[in-house]
Amino acid sequence: MSKAMEPNSKSRKESILIKYATFSRLLVLFLTLMWRSFLQPYDTSAALNPPCLHHRDEVVAEDSPPPLLLANSSVSRTLENSVVWDSVYFLRITECGGYEYEQTYAFLPLLPFFISLLSRTVFAPLVPLIGLRAVMVLSGYVVTNVAFVFAAIYLFRVSVIILKDTEASFRASVIFCFNPASIFYSSIYSESLYALFSIGGVYHLLSGTSNVAVLWFALSGCARSNGILNAGYICFQTMHRAYEAFSLKRRLCLSVQVFVTGFIRCVCICLPFVAFQAYGYYNICHGHKLDELRPWCKGKVPLLYNFIQSHYWGVGFLRYFQFKQLPNFLLASPILSLALCSIVSYVKTRPELFLSLGFQATEKEKRSSARLYSLKDVLEPDVIITSSNEGNRDIRQRKLSRKKDVTVTDTAAESNSSSGYFSADVFPFVVHLGLMAATAFFIMHVQVATRFLSASPPLYWFASHLIASPKHNSKWGYLIWSYCAAYILLGSLLFSNFYPFT
Repeated sequence: MSKAMEPNSKSRKESILIKYATFSRLLVLFLTLMWRSFLQPYDTSAALNPPCLHHRDEVVAEDSPPPLLLANSSVSRTLENSVVWDSVYFLRITECGGYEYEQTYAFLPLLPFFISLLSRTVFAPLVPLIGLRAVMVLSGYVVTNVAFVFAAIYLFRVSVIILKDTEASFRASVIFCFNPASIFYSSIYSESLYALFSIGGVYHLLSGTSNVAVLWFALSGCARSNGILNAGYICFQTMHRAYEAFSLKRRLCLSVQVFVTGFIRCVCICLPFVAFQAYGYYNICHGHKLDELRPWCKGKVPLLYNFIQSHYWGVGFLRYFQFKQLPNFLLASPILSLALCSIVSYVKTRPELFLSLGFQATEKEKRSSARLYSLKDVLEPDVIITSSNEGNRDIRQRKLSRKKDVTVTDTAAESNSSSGYFSADVFPFVVHLGLMAATAFFIMHVQVATRFLSASPPLYWFASHLIASPKHNSKWGYLIWSYCAAYILLGSLLFSNFYPFT
């Protein structure tokens, strides 16, 4: 009876989650408009919009509506004045149809592509009324907020597979809906698209559609540079599957096949980001004399992105460790503390997994429905390739095998060591979070950690675990929700008025 009702329970939770995600976006947008109307922005230069360097006449002739309509449009002014911080760069790239300056190559092309697509199709009829730039701003808000809702849905689905607990998964997803970096998920920033394609890619990987997962991971790398770290999930899965094929099943050819397939998938994930670097090299370095080349063009491996981050934003190892940056370290301390506690708690509970890179997972955990350790979905096609006389017997074996897998999964779900935050399936996510947190703390502008780590599922799984813990659950729940509420209020106040915030 309970098993039959479980799918209905998940669907009901998902429907409620959509309402939470939608409400959270409307709340953040409302707060942004409210603070914007009460306070004078610190920097008003974002409203300046000089003509694009290329095709200036064509853009004016084709896309600009009559000036009288624009002058009387309060909607147009409201939309255009809401563009702050990095949103200015994304909108400029969209409006001009390309990258005009070297530093703009720090902003990857996926968000500008979606903004351009919507503004020239779905919202094109609005151009004569409010102008092309305002339509692009509107398109940007639609893209990021809709992407966030879908990201929340995928987080819930991933959580159900990993945690094997619908209530804990729902709780984690609701926390994500009101996460401390919420302002960036409702602004023209790439966080929403990155979260959607990263978490969505994980869902497809866990569901057994690895090729689809590779596509989604590759798209996440087109949204943010750290999207290429999602290749780590493929590496982890490949490592364990190749080991099982070679050491346990004694099948060398299968092991090589698994390894080569995993390598190709990782290359495909990294390929769009590498192609974008090559695009930048061609535009900036190609065809210039040696004495006219930018310094990074002369490198053995000319990486445009690394140079931009270092030269224009001062990003580098320990370069942010200055006394004057202490307020920014304090601003990032809550998210970094939560990340550190989640990692330390997992390592202390499952040290054997940490020391063995997951190879000490139990047999029950390796046969989990998450498909991170087992070869079962790789071996299933091999069962089909049999003689006609053994066909029926093989089909029966596959059905029995699936029944066993379901039984094992149900048994694992009842075991504390095989389900919840401390299950073996969480291990690769904890490693991924550790790499991201270390990068944010030692290399990046540390205040960016709040939004940089905000798409990491383990943060919400651990927060959900703390809130549901029998000991001190009310205290942790109060602290976590207070942190989220404070940063939503503070972020919408500061960010929308062009004051520094993460």
